[in-house]
Amino acid sequence: MGAFRGAVETHDMAAVEAVLHPDVVFRSPAVHKPYEGLQATMLLLRTVFEVFEDFRYVGQIVEGDEEMLRFAARIGDRAVDGIDVLRYDDAGRVVELTVFVRPFSGLTALKDAMAARLAQK
Repeated sequence: MGAFRGAVETHDMAAVEAVLHPDVVFRSPAVHKPYEGLQATMLLLRTVFEVFEDFRYVGQIVEGDEEMLRFAARIGDRAVDGIDVLRYDDAGRVVELTVFVRPFSGLTALKDAMAARLAQK
């Protein structure tokens, strides 16, 4: 554990991709149905990197095969707080990533910014 956090904090997308399981499941805070697979997850993570400003992890809890990373960031003039919940396999790859974001106005700003960027891709 910890490889995902380090890759995100250094903005190393190749390292992020290397730590994700090929069948990773990404649960977005904005949509009901999870995204499945490495390609879909990487598209979303690359877009999130473009949308979030001043992203930083501010807390961490590890228990068994799960890790919770608390973060803070901005989207334009909206401050957001959130949690990445990761579950790892025996090889240390992320098999599940669930994201929570608050407040609602920040989540709305994130959803709108993500939709605009994804529409361009």
